Amino acid sequence: MKNRLIVVVFLSLFSALSWASSSAVLDHMEPNLADKASLQKGAKTYINYCFGCHSTKYARYERIADDLGIPHDQFMDNLVFSDAKIGELMHIAMPEKSAKAWFGATPPDLTLVTRLRGVDWMYSYLRAFYQDASRPWGVNNKIFPDVGMPHVLYELQGTQILDCTGNHNDSSHETCADLKLVEGSGALSAEQYDEVVYDLVNFLHYMGDPSREQREALGIKVLIFIFIFFIAAWFLNREFWRDIH
Repeated sequence: MKNRLIVVVFLSLFSALSWASSSAVLDHMEPNLADKASLQKGAKTYINYCFGCHSTKYARYERIADDLGIPHDQFMDNLVFSDAKIGELMHIAMPEKSAKAWFGATPPDLTLVTRLRGVDWMYSYLRAFYQDASRPWGVNNKIFPDVGMPHVLYELQGTQILDCTGNHNDSSHETCADLKLVEGSGALSAEQYDEVVYDLVNFLHYMGDPSREQREALGIKVLIFIFIFFIAAWFLNREFWRDIH
């Protein structure tokens, strides 16, 4: 069991390093788990645009509702579109065989995706789709070339194209470094879309470690306790050894 765990950890680290080394320059985002409004908006975006294909089967509806400050009845009415109960794990209805036939591979579970790939990767990936008629879904991605996933947020962002200025003879993603948004092609402005993606990735960051905020707060209390205990122990030790020469 121990050897198996070591192998899993090694493969995870190797995969993460491989993605990092093969991807384009990533845009940075700073997640904020204290921003409940952002997490709530991210949950809404995830349920409406991602949850049809990507499960989060290691998370429960009830835990999310409680952590995000959403009353159970409101959560069930607005964010659960099946007969699932509030205490159930977040499985999807799409069969794996059908998903593999439609997309070429089963869409991965996203519960731990930001822990494996990082928030910067996810933030950059969701903003890096561009029009590519040669691909089955009509889009490609600068961060994940030849991706098999459609651009599910297309109606919000609109159409992005490769900016191949100075590279007229080669319009591949290797030579065209920049992306250009077709003005007015999406429901949101570029700034508004970036905010939607931020909220979504912030929510996925929370999903990967729901207890992070509580754990960090507890860690501070533990360190304060240790510091106070050290002072008391130091004075007690000095008192014990006062008369010993």
